[in-house]
Amino acid sequence: MLGPCCKQAGLLIKESTIRIFSKSKLLAFRQCPKRLWLEIHRSELRVDSAATQASFQVGHQVGDLAQRIYDREGVGALIDVQSEGFAGAFERSAELLHSTQPIFEAGFSAGGTLAFADVMLPEQNGGQQVWRMVEVKSSTSVKDYHRDDVAVQAFVAQSAGVALQSISLAHIDSSWTYPGGGDYSGLLKENDLTTEAFSRTEEVKAWIDQAQSVCSSTSEPVMEIGAHCDTPFACGFYDYCSRNEPKAEYPVHWLPYIGAKAVTLAEQGVIDLRNVPDDLLNARQQRVKTHTLANTVFFDTAGAAADLSVHSLPAYFLDFETIQFAVPIWKGTRPYQQNTFQFSLHTLSSSGQLEHTEFLDISGDDPSEPFARALIAACGQSGPVYVYNAGFETARMSELAIRYPQFSRDLLAINARVVDLLPIARERYYHPSQQGSWSIKKVLPAVVPELSYDTLDGVQDGGMAMEAFLEAIHPDTSAERKNQIEQQLLAYCKLDTYAMVRLWQVFAGRTELKL
Repeated sequence: MLGPCCKQAGLLIKESTIRIFSKSKLLAFRQCPKRLWLEIHRSELRVDSAATQASFQVGHQVGDLAQRIYDREGVGALIDVQSEGFAGAFERSAELLHSTQPIFEAGFSAGGTLAFADVMLPEQNGGQQVWRMVEVKSSTSVKDYHRDDVAVQAFVAQSAGVALQSISLAHIDSSWTYPGGGDYSGLLKENDLTTEAFSRTEEVKAWIDQAQSVCSSTSEPVMEIGAHCDTPFACGFYDYCSRNEPKAEYPVHWLPYIGAKAVTLAEQGVIDLRNVPDDLLNARQQRVKTHTLANTVFFDTAGAAADLSVHSLPAYFLDFETIQFAVPIWKGTRPYQQNTFQFSLHTLSSSGQLEHTEFLDISGDDPSEPFARALIAACGQSGPVYVYNAGFETARMSELAIRYPQFSRDLLAINARVVDLLPIARERYYHPSQQGSWSIKKVLPAVVPELSYDTLDGVQDGGMAMEAFLEAIHPDTSAERKNQIEQQLLAYCKLDTYAMVRLWQVFAGRTELKL
């Protein structure tokens, strides 16, 4: 549910021995009974990740925008439980149900549960006023847990006597393109879940009864760590619940692409690489296991050099930084689209000279077109363009080519020159310190120990780069702070491409070059 932060916190009211659960509490129970018990009895143990907190912020943003979409004339009423209190919010919601205006965050309490509806829209049915409820989500599709969410909403509203005609779930339409001018009318896509939600009344009642039983216990439920700890949400109690779990010296999850096998192995008590049967592993997984346990480095020097020998100098080493918005801010962009705002390019000439070119736009304007123009100018006409994980950069250039047809030929020509260093690293190199990962953040300090992202100030990874960019373009950010962020972003992206230069040097066997 979107809206006031109290709904994220999942407030709970206790009346005598009967607890009145918020919807979020029931959904916590659906994920794990132990999570519900801890939410109520040991809430101080909860630690939400940065990703979880970011998702809350996105939810608030989409919820605020939904009020504009469903109330174009600005005549709707907003319930603010933080300022009005629960009793006041429920009372004013009941009064507003006699009006003919849209209601946002209307509160209901009945059947042992309380809930706040994102959107309530008045309609007429046979001369009687009825209500259409819309729950708004920042996802791009209907998830299974959304269906539980809507079932609870319908149950509470109907139990409270609301003349609920229908209930829908609105999510972001990722195929929609923002036309600009503040017109977000096509951002949300509705899915009618009325029949399903109305049919689950008895199921919701059973959840409430079961939740009451769990909460009345003086001791926390016994639950093993498992896939439910991250599904559908990362649980903030994971560190607490896993504190006594056996810790493997060489965890099974270090095996690349182990996926569901890791769960199966854990169920069999296998959590350490030393106990994983070799016949379950492919060649790459076996390599990780062998060299991790032996603490030795695998490096197929001849193979790596041969892979790169077909590409001559000059060579270009390229990296992008991007930002995505659930709610687009630039005309011509889509929800959650990866928008390029920065690149770094190191150029190694035929004579072994290394030069650096960079682009960064923190003005707040759409950087896409100047980005494309600067990229084309910087990449020259020939020579390999090295990237790390080619799918990312090539996809961004293909998107820019579609968006700006005047640059299409040049951008696609750059795409045709791209050479990916990641597959070479995966096939030809492994150091135990990588712990099964071939991200450049893991490979660089292994191959070139004197280089590290840990020494960078402020921005050390892609997530931090996105956060820094958002701060930089915010209108309230001071000029001094913007300048500081600019330097941090430039330093981070420059290291990304210099890291590729040094990886190329080692893999190609070109140690005679002074880079």
